[in-house]
Amino acid sequence: MIIAEDKIIILETVSSTNDYMLDKIKAGVITDEGTVVVTNEQLEGKGLDKNKWESESGKNLTFSVLLKPDFLKADQQFQLTKIISLAVFDFVRNYLPNERIKVKWPNDIYVGNKKIAGILINNTIKGKEIMYTVVGIGININQRNFSDEVLNATSLWHYLNCDLKTEYCLKNVLSHIERRYQQLLNNETTQINFDYKKALYRLNDFNLFNYKNAIISARITGVNEYGQIKLLQKNGAEITCDLKEIEFII
Repeated sequence: MIIAEDKIIILETVSSTNDYMLDKIKAGVITDEGTVVVTNEQLEGKGLDKNKWESESGKNLTFSVLLKPDFLKADQQFQLTKIISLAVFDFVRNYLPNERIKVKWPNDIYVGNKKIAGILINNTIKGKEIMYTVVGIGININQRNFSDEVLNATSLWHYLNCDLKTEYCLKNVLSHIERRYQQLLNNETTQINFDYKKALYRLNDFNLFNYKNAIISARITGVNEYGQIKLLQKNGAEITCDLKEIEFII
């Protein structure tokens, strides 16, 4: 087991679990792979591209995990995004088996058209090697209301209509991370790639996207090995793009 209970650090309040862990790693305080930092209240939660992650104190899961995937090359780092996304996807799907759970590229977890979880991955790379990875995860568990700035957020409570014990949810999602990480360790990339593609939000359906400040109709056909999304327009034109080049219109 890479992740164990004796590696879980519980904080009452912290600005960001990712920032806290990165600081402690640099200071030599946190060194063990599988260390988890979890907090009841995250004051400055972060998402992709400097977005903020809203989480009501004591209601949700906000935590970070230290991994040391030295078996991967730097250009393979999107495999980490895939397995972490799939682990959170697995966790949510177990609770909501009758709902449409998807991975919105690259790593948001959606129920229908609403976001229930977000992931922020910080890779520290030296040369062509990944030295270590800090994975930050936020999952909405018991939060009932969200601010007006968060238009499409949801939580497990909205579907289950009951509160869950967050400490149990943490153990549950960590077990899914362990399982998916073991797949990566065992080089089960074919299965990982298949599962990730199958889980993609809006796969093979024509939808509107904002691509380089122009509205286009296209369908997602997959992602390439570097994590770039691949789209096909109705006129047959193919597009391969990075995160900052495209925006989903929901």
